[in-house]
Amino acid sequence: MWTPPGTACSIQIGSGLTDAPPGSTRATLLAVADIEAAHRELTERGVKVGGIRHKSPVDSWHGEWAPGPDPERCDYASLADFADPDGNTWVLQKIGFRHPQGAADAQPFP
Repeated sequence: MWTPPGTACSIQIGSGLTDAPPGSTRATLLAVADIEAAHRELTERGVKVGGIRHKSPVDSWHGEWAPGPDPERCDYASLADFADPDGNTWVLQKIGFRHPQGAADAQPFP
């Protein structure tokens, strides 16, 4: 079981957890508040995670990718990919902290 840093969601990867064919799940998105910490933790656990990359320019999805996290740390701009032992693919995406629905101190999502 792994809980990405800065999130309240955990994922579990293992054998016999579902009846889906191995490798059939593609690009499951994991939103993380700190993509560098998530990348580091997965790597330390032995997961082969691709390098962090960011959109360039960040304001257009028609641009290219540049290595490393977005210099401005903009939400949605930085990503990294990995595959689990069955070949299912996952995407880490940097998205800032979101307050729980209805929280008195909730702020607009940046």
